[in-house]
Formats: sequence, C-alpha cells, structure tokens
Amino acid sequence: MGPDLAGRHALVTGGGTGIGRAVAEALRDAGAAVTVTGRREAVLREVEGCTPVAMDVADPASVADGFAAARAAHGPVTICVANAGIAQGRSLKDTDEDFWRQVMGINLDGCYRTFAHAIPDMLEAGWGRAVAMSSIAGLKGLKGAAAYTASKHGMIGLMRGLAADFVRKPLTVNAVCPAYVDTDIVTTNLASLKARGLSEEQANAAILDANPHGRLIDADEVASAVLWLCSEGARSVNGQAIQVSGGEF
Repeated sequence: MGPDLAGRHALVTGGGTGIGRAVAEALRDAGAAVTVTGRREAVLREVEGCTPVAMDVADPASVADGFAAARAAHGPVTICVANAGIAQGRSLKDTDEDFWRQVMGINLDGCYRTFAHAIPDMLEAGWGRAVAMSSIAGLKGLKGAAAYTASKHGMIGLMRGLAADFVRKPLTVNAVCPAYVDTDIVTTNLASLKARGLSEEQANAAILDANPHGRLIDADEVASAVLWLCSEGARSVNGQAIQVSGGEF
C-alpha cells in the first residue's frame, strides 16, 4: 500500500512525458493534487487528472508565473519534483558555449529555480518533499557527455546543500538517479548511436549493457522511488542520492 498524499499539492516539471509523466500519475493516484509543467501545454493536457501549466524552467519569469498559476489552482506546493531536463551527449570538441549553457540552464539552473520557488511554500506549510531527478551520471562520469554529467553532478550538490540548510525543518530534499530508462530519450540516443555508424544491434547492446542488469528500467520503477521519498516512512531520508540503476555500486 502506497502513501496517502491527500491534501498535498505536487508539482512535477517536465511532467508531460517519460519519467515526469509516470511520477505525476503515481502522485495523482496516491491522492495528491498534481500540477504538471513543461513547455508544450498540449502534451501536458494529455496527463489525465493533473493540472497543466506551461512553464520553461530555463526562464526565471516563466518559472515565477508557472508557480503562481499552480498555487492559484491548488495552493502552496508541498511536493516538488524537479524532473525537467535535457539529455544530450557531446564530446568536448563539439561542446561550445551555447550548448554548455543550454544544458546547465535547463538541468541545473532549472532545478535551482524550481526549488527556490517550492521550498518557501513547504516551510510555510510545515511539511515538504523536494526531489531532484538527477541521473546515474550524477554519480559517475558518462563518456562523451561532459556537460550532461556536470549538470547532473551539480543537481546532487545543490540537493545536498539544501538538505543541509533545512535539516532541522519539516521537509526533505533528495535526488533520484536512474540509469537508462525506457523513454523517448533512449530512442533519441539510439538514433544518435546509429548515426555514428553503429548497427541497430550494436546500438541496442550499447544501451542495454550500460545497465548492469541488462535491461531498460521502466519509468514506473523511478516513480515508485519518488513516491517512497514522499511517504511518511521516508521522513528521515534526507540529502540522499537514490540509485534506480539495476545494480550500480
């Protein structure tokens, strides 16, 4: 039996597809009022039972407006999942200033902006759960993806700093670190590998072999980890990077 989140307002960035959608639906099914945000409002409307709010985490004004709209719909945000992100690998020679800033602006800066708006709500409400959707690349180096790896390491550093700041307050700040998950991002990565000259069989093997248990992770497995972090049973779990990776050590 999962947690009862009735009366809680959860906001999930990047909530229209993939991991974000699975997390939003899990929180909804646990009784929370859920706001899903993203740049494509039409996609957000497809998440049944959730409130869609167009919001670009790379734009400070858009984040402020998005949180205002979310609060108008459901009150203070007491569960916040900073999931919006860009997963794209480039070698150092192909990484220019614009690409570096794009990755940081969405993954790391976007997480900061999201938490900066959500945590004051949690403090006011006297209860809160903040979850950063990092990656296994936040805990180790990912070859050919230095910018992505740096951004995901940064999210874990941000999470740990905030957990330390608010350790005596009635909220927790944690990160979830998935390996390769069965989402559209993996489809894009497969296409990129094939564009580099790998056969379909070689590209599939490269992705599957990256997960120690030899299969893609289901998005609902990641959502289950988030749901647990939002439960009362995890109220003393704080400042942690929870791996959902099939056996990374």
